[in-house]
Amino acid sequence: MVKFHRQKMRILFVEDHEDSWEIVELTLAECKLTFARNFDDELRLARQGYFDLYILDNWLPDGSGIGLCRAIREFDPYTPILLYSAATYERDVREALRSGAQGYLVKPVKFDDLE
Repeated sequence: MVKFHRQKMRILFVEDHEDSWEIVELTLAECKLTFARNFDDELRLARQGYFDLYILDNWLPDGSGIGLCRAIREFDPYTPILLYSAATYERDVREALRSGAQGYLVKPVKFDDLE
């Protein structure tokens, strides 16, 4: 009999507010999470590692999640990307989807939506 070991989903989570990290860690405990605080850190980590999902805050201290999504799409056209923000304007959602994201979550994110 062959046993298969299911690998944990690897997620790169970009958020400049570390208090949000704890909530995500509790909600997505079955995943392997890597955290980044800003645009440059996330881009460096994305280029170095393999991830199954990117979750990007849309408002970062050194750029936007939409800009980050576009930069990721230059070297990784396939991995799903979710943007999330407190901004609920329809134009923000449209722009996120045009930049290559598969979805847009609104802060504060509900646990069920995050899962």
